[in-house]
Amino acid sequence: MNLTTPLSDLLWPVAFAAFIWWFSTGMVLLLDQLPSRTFRWSMAVSTLLAGLGLAAIITTAQVDSVVASYLAFAGAVLLWGWHELAFLTGFITGPRKTGCTEHCASWAHFWHAIEAILYHELALLGTALLVIALTWQAPNQVGTWTFLALWLMRTSAKLNLFLGVRNLSEEFLPEHLAYLKSFFRKRGMNWLFPLSVTGGTILVGVLVARALHADLSEGQVAGLMLVASFLALALIEHWMLVLPVDTTRLWRWAMKARQRRTPPAPPTVSLAEVVFQPGLAAQPAATIVLGSRCALTESPVGRPE
Repeated sequence: MNLTTPLSDLLWPVAFAAFIWWFSTGMVLLLDQLPSRTFRWSMAVSTLLAGLGLAAIITTAQVDSVVASYLAFAGAVLLWGWHELAFLTGFITGPRKTGCTEHCASWAHFWHAIEAILYHELALLGTALLVIALTWQAPNQVGTWTFLALWLMRTSAKLNLFLGVRNLSEEFLPEHLAYLKSFFRKRGMNWLFPLSVTGGTILVGVLVARALHADLSEGQVAGLMLVASFLALALIEHWMLVLPVDTTRLWRWAMKARQRRTPPAPPTVSLAEVVFQPGLAAQPAATIVLGSRCALTESPVGRPE
């Protein structure tokens, strides 16, 4: 173990990974909140960036340096971001475009969930195989490790959402993917969650321990810490699924576009207000809410025929 490694060599990758995680997630959410007419332009720019990311992974694969590790890491994030944006904008999802009924359960329900995201998962598989092939036996594997780590932890998060967690983060889904909510289950815990966080924590520990090894170069240390940091952030995302926290707080700046597009709710008054304020009953735009929250909107309550 190398105890002489400067602390900055360990902390800078952590800070960089945390910023990239926060900013890239927010940018994908922001672009997805924009009107659908902008999706083609967003995907065009993202495709260009993904191409640059893949080029960065390929060109740095044979280089063992700190800069090469950072570039490979950023390239993998750009490549992953393309897949995320393609999914959330609806370009690459799956053959199933409808949710499940309440009575759908067991393996049929699981298969329907797979159908809803099948093309997306196949695209991820194809990209992962491509990256592995292009960097096979190269000294710099940071790009490959980063992409595989993202895929592993995102798959775990999807399975946990399917099996049931406390925070479903449904507010992150755009309206055109609202049918996916039928595949989410709200419950305090599921059998997979402890396995996910335990396995992820062990993997982070192994990578950090390896980064402290004496026979590694600075570039290898930086690469291991970058991947370990992203895995740790993915573990935090997992804990956000079950802890009583507001999962949108970190990215409220990216959610403002949807808030501006959401029309204000109609004015709501109680039945008592209508009874004791005759003038209010003649307003056709009033919405009268009864105890069961049944509403009559645009109804000229009290207006003579």
